[in-house]
Amino acid sequence: MRRLPPILIPLLLLLGVAANAGTTVENVRVWSENDKTRVVLDLSQSVDHNIFTLRGPDRLVIDLKDSRLAESLARLPKGAGAVRSIRSAIKADGQLRVVLDLTEGVRSRSFVAGPNAEYGDRLVIDLTRAGNLQPVKRASEEYRPGRDIVIAIDAGHGGHDPGALGKRSKEKDVVLTISRELARRINAEPGMRAVLIRDRDVFVEHRDRIAIARKQKADLFISIHADAFTDSRANGASVFALNLKGASDEAARQLDQRDSAPVSVGGVSLHDKDEVLASVLFDLSQNAALSASLDVGAKVSREMSRVAKMHSKEVKQKSLVVLKAPDMPSILVETGFISNASEENKLRDAKHQGMLANAVLAGVRSYFYTNPPPDTQIAMDLRREPSSQVRYVIARGDTISQIAERYNVSPAAIRKANKLSTDKIRVGQTLSIPVFTGG
Repeated sequence: MRRLPPILIPLLLLLGVAANAGTTVENVRVWSENDKTRVVLDLSQSVDHNIFTLRGPDRLVIDLKDSRLAESLARLPKGAGAVRSIRSAIKADGQLRVVLDLTEGVRSRSFVAGPNAEYGDRLVIDLTRAGNLQPVKRASEEYRPGRDIVIAIDAGHGGHDPGALGKRSKEKDVVLTISRELARRINAEPGMRAVLIRDRDVFVEHRDRIAIARKQKADLFISIHADAFTDSRANGASVFALNLKGASDEAARQLDQRDSAPVSVGGVSLHDKDEVLASVLFDLSQNAALSASLDVGAKVSREMSRVAKMHSKEVKQKSLVVLKAPDMPSILVETGFISNASEENKLRDAKHQGMLANAVLAGVRSYFYTNPPPDTQIAMDLRREPSSQVRYVIARGDTISQIAERYNVSPAAIRKANKLSTDKIRVGQTLSIPVFTGG
């Protein structure tokens, strides 16, 4: 059998990967207005992706799993706004990497949009100058500098609504206890404050729960629940965020009623805006909230997987009323199946309740230490010189280089901060990550 020249083997592997790619990037669109740049990748179908930034020079990297560029995209479009140029390559693991070469440091938000009347599946990346605030002004940004990050905790059900039933307990009681424990731990965290939507056995209407959180100018809404199923063997915890249909339905509902009832996003009234501007403002705010929900949800799910069996490790998306705030990141945490005897016992156990509360807090802390609202005490602390430290717990599959990319620092800086002589790390190990920010 004739052997291939070694130089051809990687090439053939890449060609094979491209031929079998599941998703095609059919078009790349980029445009800029004022201080915002939007990049849209039109896709043949939805795709798993990962986005991170690199410094020196400034770049935004988009990795798309099992994907390729359409043949018509032999030449990618020119840059605009914050994007100087766009390039791509197929990585050895089969992922398509798209690199946006940037003109300056930016803040990025990404979200996946489903098909509509004009376009199919899309990956949307919004870029804003690093020194600017979000496009829609959050009401919480009116606070004086140094404020606490506010976390609204919603214990599901209550009062006449018991929720799911176990053999020895009711969902409404279990989740209230866990919510109180989570609130206690958040209130002990420097720079954070918890708001309990209900602190006793009462029922609160779903939209009233959102209204209470918005009135308290919450930066994050967490609804705590316990699951149930007819098959008592079902088990595991899950984290949910709003799905695209739910987001679309909510946008239509609120925009339709803005002439008869006050509608606002992030403190900006839509009542006096024309139809197009109102729709754009709502879309920007809702997309940012959904992107943040998926981000914080992934961090909470990862931390929960350390202390509980997960029914799903991926953040699920569903059309739930309590997740529909258009200007506030919102997640729903199913702490386990109360219909499963073993998990019901754990959900009633004070030690396990504390472990769940700690895990949710760890995910929330991880999110806000990398995405702090600019007027908060945590943001001020991170801007201080010398550089601040972020605590990071190693998860399965993590490497020093991946963590360095995530936090925009060098592997050498992480090794130095933790006195590591090699890149060897272990699952569960806590690292100090030096965060370098101007101030």
